[in-house]
Amino acid sequence: MSDRRGIAPLLALLVLVFSAFAAAPQKPAPATATTLRIGAAADLQPLLPALLTEFQKQTGIRAEASYQSSATLAAQIIDGAPFDLFLAADLSFPQRVIDAGHAEETEPIPYARGTLVLWTRNDSGLSDLSVDSVRSPAVKTIAIANPEHAPYGRAAQAALRHIGIYDALRPKLVIAENIAQAAQYADSGNAQAGFISLTSALTPRLRGSGHFIRVAVDDYPPILQGAIVVRNSAASSAAHRFLDFLAQPATRQTLLSEGLEPPR
Repeated sequence: MSDRRGIAPLLALLVLVFSAFAAAPQKPAPATATTLRIGAAADLQPLLPALLTEFQKQTGIRAEASYQSSATLAAQIIDGAPFDLFLAADLSFPQRVIDAGHAEETEPIPYARGTLVLWTRNDSGLSDLSVDSVRSPAVKTIAIANPEHAPYGRAAQAALRHIGIYDALRPKLVIAENIAQAAQYADSGNAQAGFISLTSALTPRLRGSGHFIRVAVDDYPPILQGAIVVRNSAASSAAHRFLDFLAQPATRQTLLSEGLEPPR
C-alpha cells in the first residue's frame, strides 16, 4: 500500500513535466535556402553589392559575389569553382566557359556596356587631362589592367594603339591584375594616372579625389559585358531570376547612373 502511495506523486510529477514540455514553444527547424554565388568582374565591385541587396528585397533570394578579373573567374569556373552565375566584363571569357561545356547557354547574354576613362588625382599636376597629355615626360607612371586578363585593360591597350602612342607609353605602364586594382594604383599614387572603368571613376572616393575624361569610344572596341549561368548549378533558377532583374528598367537606370550603359 505504501508503495502505491509513493508511486502516485511520481506519476503526477511526470505528467506535469510532460505537459510543460508540450506547451513550451518549439523552435522551427532551420529553413534551407540556396545562396546564389556570383563570379563578378572587378568593374562591378563598386555597384553590385547594392543591387544584390535590392534583389534580395524583391525576391527573398540571398546572393553573394566574388570579384576577380574575367579571365581568372573563367578559369576558376572551368576548373570547377562553385559559382552559379558568371558576370564578365566582356563576351570572350563567358564564351570560353561555354566552349568548355560549363554553361547552360550557347552564347553569352549581354547585360551591360562599359566605358573606358582616363583618371588622375587632383594633385597630380595633370589639370588639362587628355589621352595625349600622358605622353608628357612629367608623367612617369600610368596604370592599366592586364590586357591578358582584364577586358578594360585590353580596351586601354587597343585605344593607345589606335591613337598611335602605345609603344611610346609602354615603359610607363604599371600593370594591375584587374580594373579595380588599376584604380587603386592611380588613387594611391602608385601611378600618376590610370585607364580605368567609368564604374570606378564614379565612386564617391575617386570623384572626390580626382577627375577623369572619357576615352573616345571610336578608339577601342565596345566593352559588351556578358553573363552565363553555370551548368548543373543548384541555383540555376535564382541565377535566371537575377538576369531578369538586371534587365528591369529600374535596374538598368541604376546601372547607367553607376557607369554601365544598356547593351547594344
